[in-house]
Amino acid sequence: MTFLRKIVIAGLACLLSQAVWAVKIDTVETYSASMKKSIKAVIITPDSYDGSREFPVVYLLHGYGDSYNGWVKKAPFMREAADLYQTIIVCPDGGFSSWYWDSPLDPTMRYETYVSNELVSWVDGKYKTIRSRAGRGITGLSMGGHGALYLALKHQDVFGVAGSMSGGVDIRPFPNNWDMAKRLGKYAEAPENWEKNTVINMLHLLTPNSLALIIDCGSEDFFYRVNNNLHEKLAERNIPHDYISRPGGHNWPYWNSAVSYQLLFMKQYFDKQKSK
Repeated sequence: MTFLRKIVIAGLACLLSQAVWAVKIDTVETYSASMKKSIKAVIITPDSYDGSREFPVVYLLHGYGDSYNGWVKKAPFMREAADLYQTIIVCPDGGFSSWYWDSPLDPTMRYETYVSNELVSWVDGKYKTIRSRAGRGITGLSMGGHGALYLALKHQDVFGVAGSMSGGVDIRPFPNNWDMAKRLGKYAEAPENWEKNTVINMLHLLTPNSLALIIDCGSEDFFYRVNNNLHEKLAERNIPHDYISRPGGHNWPYWNSAVSYQLLFMKQYFDKQKSK
């Protein structure tokens, strides 16, 4: 190998290395007035972000038992996604088992208010963002898939596009799982809390095209049946949505693939809004 060839190869390797790590990944502390505590989040900005133009934002929610850094630790794709889709990605901490509700039982669990109001306001105040629903999306996995649809359905003035990956979109078949009874009360004792806080019972909040939606769940996932039911109920109501199901379970290999579809769908939504 000639000396010149070695220089070219070394230069290309350097450029590729820089491209892989071009995004900026920050861990920030935000404050929740409703819960009176500081809460961490990971914020990923594309290499082209320099404060000169506004970027859309996707809020990416973690699952039960995880935290704000779960996505960047377990999904290598996140390190290139912000550049690929020219989007700011915000990974908030949703608590170990908040389910992203404002719990009627526990005043220390007000994650609906935190994510949909306090965090969005903080991000818009610190970053150059599109400060409207036309530039905001939300998605997540499992508990975060439920949370993303739940928050978007309730706050359509905040989010214009929403998704879910392996989401717990109907919580009622799982009354003893994942600390949900701690947030809502036992199903047998407070069924009204479960009925009104499960995504599948909130479709009356939608009108056709009021919210762009993408739902994804693997066919071997224990949430597959409730996701398929949600898809059918959306279809019955003539609510446009993308529904993806392919072989796969409730695991990171599936979500590493699924998140790319979610972010592509959201970029297409953002681009369409810009062209209006």
